[in-house]
Amino acid sequence: MSSTIATGTHLLLKGRPGDPAVITAESTLTYAELEQAVTDRVAAYGPSHGVVLLEAGNDLDSVIGYLAALAARRPVLLTPPGSDLGELRARYRAAFEGSAELHPDLALLLSTSGSTGSPKLVRLSRDNLAANAASIAAYLGLTSADRAMSSLPLHYCYGLSVLNSHLSAGAAVILTDLSVADECFWDVAARNGATSFAGVPYTFDLLDTSGFAERSLPSLRYITQAGGKMPPETVRRYAALGESRGWDLVVMYGQTEATARMAYLPPDLAASRPEAIGIPIPGGHFRLDPVDGVGEGVGELVYTGPNVMMGYAESVGDLARGPELTELRTGDLARQADDGLWEITGRRSRFGKVLGLRLDLDRIESELRPGAVRAVAPGGRLHLFTADPASVGRLPERVGGIVALPRAAVQVHRIDEVPRTPNGKVDYATLNAWASVADAAGPPDTGLAAGADAEALRTVYATVLGRPDATVSDSFVSLGGDSLSFVEIATQLGERLGTLPTGWQHRSITELAASARSPRRWLRPVEIPVLLRAVAIVAIVGSHADVWTLLGGAHILLAVAGFNLARFGLTAATRTLRARRLLRGAAAVALPAGLWVAAVALVSDRYHWPTALGLNQAFGSDGWTRDWQLWFLEVITWSFAGLALLLLVPVLDRWQRRHRFASAVVVVGATLAVRYLWVGLEAGATERYTIGCVLWCVALGWAAAEAERPWQRVLVSVMVVVGTYGFFGDPVREATVALGILVLLVPWPALLPWPLSRVTAVLAASSLWIYLVHWQIYPGLEAAGLGWLGVLASLAAGVAVALGPAAWVARARVARLTA
Repeated sequence: MSSTIATGTHLLLKGRPGDPAVITAESTLTYAELEQAVTDRVAAYGPSHGVVLLEAGNDLDSVIGYLAALAARRPVLLTPPGSDLGELRARYRAAFEGSAELHPDLALLLSTSGSTGSPKLVRLSRDNLAANAASIAAYLGLTSADRAMSSLPLHYCYGLSVLNSHLSAGAAVILTDLSVADECFWDVAARNGATSFAGVPYTFDLLDTSGFAERSLPSLRYITQAGGKMPPETVRRYAALGESRGWDLVVMYGQTEATARMAYLPPDLAASRPEAIGIPIPGGHFRLDPVDGVGEGVGELVYTGPNVMMGYAESVGDLARGPELTELRTGDLARQADDGLWEITGRRSRFGKVLGLRLDLDRIESELRPGAVRAVAPGGRLHLFTADPASVGRLPERVGGIVALPRAAVQVHRIDEVPRTPNGKVDYATLNAWASVADAAGPPDTGLAAGADAEALRTVYATVLGRPDATVSDSFVSLGGDSLSFVEIATQLGERLGTLPTGWQHRSITELAASARSPRRWLRPVEIPVLLRAVAIVAIVGSHADVWTLLGGAHILLAVAGFNLARFGLTAATRTLRARRLLRGAAAVALPAGLWVAAVALVSDRYHWPTALGLNQAFGSDGWTRDWQLWFLEVITWSFAGLALLLLVPVLDRWQRRHRFASAVVVVGATLAVRYLWVGLEAGATERYTIGCVLWCVALGWAAAEAERPWQRVLVSVMVVVGTYGFFGDPVREATVALGILVLLVPWPALLPWPLSRVTAVLAASSLWIYLVHWQIYPGLEAAGLGWLGVLASLAAGVAVALGPAAWVARARVARLTA
């Protein structure tokens, strides 16, 4: 039998010398090779006995550094790479320099609750680490055949416990810093025969959006979950998925203060007891201490076991102290069910008082919608945070069915996503800070603050975008602004700043406030896309009413849509969020159009069902009919939806991000090629309105948005001229479309008299509804010889509908569909 590496020097290395220990993208280290690397690092550390400060990433160097510190019997403090450690370094400088006294059993220091750079540290001994690693290896049944993916950070106690338990069992760890949402993560897992990976509740949210349920992973043996309570329905769903795919879900419970794990739920109970944390780990025990006012059978969970920490450290002198605890008061409220399983019911600190009522915030979250609503109550009101815009209006009423609070005591905030700590847990400290700011400001105010200082501009963003969490460090793009909110934000900023700096959408609110000038008395800046939308819609309505002839406005609007697509839809950080933004853009057009067409069809024979579904070009007549009047909206809907699906393909997503301008040029070339192959140079009467023949307009707008350098603008200009030439068989119309697209290349806003700038903004913001309703308004007035009145009435009606309840209902439905 092969001998194992001695454990006297190497606390955790217990594998056979020739077995793999650490697997990276570049190499595989056996236990013998890892031992040698650790020994070499110990020598490099030298004679110092100070604390090793290690910014630990999921890489080989960090693993070797961590193991070498343990082998040298030097305490190691693990922190996230690149974090701000100023206060921590200052407080523990003597320990890092080796001039402070350190307890001989002290092995590991971790920040409490995963807080970056916190000076309050958890002191863990060598026995703590060894005992917990052995317990985890025992109940997971780890062997030398196991290969764990490093799906969590090594500076996080849960991620570190994966390394510790596998090395102590002679198994291997596959090092990667990829996310489970990245396709390459699964390529690495499959290539190396991964048998397990670990996740916090947020990890499983990512798995839901990355197609995990459809993946074939024949080597996968189990998945572990800890780091917070996961909704029972999610536990059941993944337990059932694992049963069908041949792997187990192991739900676990732990805290940094107990090294990592204190309890686990046997996998065969995950489906039937998903609300439980299970049973104590081998060598551990639970008991309950009474807590007033929490219900019969519920108390504070207290844990005893060899993995309980030595104690906390808040100064360098604390590092010399020995073990001070025999048990750990977890701060969690729990009960033991009749079947012997333990259940967490809440946190002692997760209670708030509003109007004299003691509120169980965890219970409120659970009964409203587990995982989708977060509740805090730092002051005199209950604050609810949700990323679901459609539920904002309903939450106060639903809260009234749980606790007896008046409506005024409940404030709901829509946020883009729940803030999380580096370990993936809900960042309640940030939510409390946001709530405290809102409490200090008093009840919500729908008015916009005047002025151009950073706070006034932040109020504009928070109000228009519905983002109470907006900070002065955010930008329009980072807050998820889209083409619908763009018009109002640009107008508000232009009035306050006196100018709109180039690329203002990407600049922080602080930067914009610093760029403010004294507003011109009569002139206001108007963004070019806003101006084009207003001019184009007026041109369209007037041309249809035969008041003037200026054709090509709808094709210009397609280019504007492509321009905004590049600026807002393609700027999200992840594939899923990009797809969501693109689908939101498609739904923002398709849903209002469908509702309007359906309403018109009920009272007339003007439109048919394919038009209401945006499918006239697929199922309608090849010849011109009234259903073709809405061709322009079908093009936007399906082009945005199609692009969203394409960019969900990982290789296409990565290529487009790396080559933004080149990808836009390729799309222009491809769409022009489709057009030329389909119809040749000149399109026919209906062909010039079909999706395949006009996608080049959208693509040119996209390319114009990506053209930042002079040569890029020249290239786009050439493509505009080439693309429009001969398309309509009407030189004037072609020149109009070409000029409209070329104007998008102008890098500065237009200056208009302030009354005209306001009218322009209103018309641009209402352009979709004007386009929809004008077909029902102008014909009768035109027939009566009142074409001008038909134009004005169409514009006024479109604006009225855009500002009315129908538009708000449509927006709410779009938000719900794409949340």
